[in-house]
Amino acid sequence: MIPLFPEPAVIVLNSLFPIFVLLLLGSVLKRMGLTDSIFLTTADRLIYYFFFPIMLFWKIGGASLDNGIDWDFCLACLCALLAMYLLSTLVIKLLPVADFQAGSFSQSCYRFNTYIGVAVILNSLGAEGVKYFGIMIGFTIPIINLFAVSTCIWFSGKDVGFRRRIVIVGRSLVANPLILGCLAGILYSRLFGSFPVFVNNSLSLISSVALPLALISIGGALSFAGVRGNLAPALLGALLKLAVLPLLGWLFFYLFNVTGLPFKVGMIFLALPTSTAIYVLSSQMNSDTKLASAAIVVSTLLSFLSLSVALLL
Repeated sequence: MIPLFPEPAVIVLNSLFPIFVLLLLGSVLKRMGLTDSIFLTTADRLIYYFFFPIMLFWKIGGASLDNGIDWDFCLACLCALLAMYLLSTLVIKLLPVADFQAGSFSQSCYRFNTYIGVAVILNSLGAEGVKYFGIMIGFTIPIINLFAVSTCIWFSGKDVGFRRRIVIVGRSLVANPLILGCLAGILYSRLFGSFPVFVNNSLSLISSVALPLALISIGGALSFAGVRGNLAPALLGALLKLAVLPLLGWLFFYLFNVTGLPFKVGMIFLALPTSTAIYVLSSQMNSDTKLASAAIVVSTLLSFLSLSVALLL
């Protein structure tokens, strides 16, 4: 029997099609009035503070860490993010990116959408891939928050002391439930390594809510209202995030000799669209929320291409 699609297309469709269907469903449900801003806000809080941390704890806590943490993999990812942060800052200085836009633009170049990342990796690489992803985001989220807050403060024109910066960054990290879920999972895996069946089944049911609800929520929150007026910087940020950052990652993976499953997880991670969190931080730190919204939409749509390439490597 002749296959309907060639094998590379099957890999991409099996991994990405369900995700973008749920994103589209979220937008359609919002337009039909079956969801609204109140529902989406509540769903976001449930996902961020409960369902997703539980899922990360379950996936990492039940995985074997007998071989320890792949430090070369984590370090290569951190080096790629640092290189992109420096490059994005240089772009802000050299190109006409206004100070008011700098914080939003900078974040769009390196922040990543954790929810889409877990969905893609779970579909394509399974629970073992999620283990690598979860451990890696436990290290990268604090660094990314430091980059983002520092840039927003630096270009805000306000004289914010070093101690105040530490307080802002520290508060965002200590209260970050995704980091806490990852760290709790690592600790549990080290101490126990597996869950009793009744606990495992309970965590499985709770976690099954996380990804569909997260993707529907992201789709419902996407808005094209501010894209037209911010298309150029949004496209530039998406180019840096979805094309240049994966190339930087490839270079550092080669230098640190990262291969196999960690390499695949890392390339998918670096090819992810920018996070919806850039809108939240931009609003809190007096940066351009319209650019943040445009960057999220453009990056999410174009990520189908970058993720397709990453999946085929």
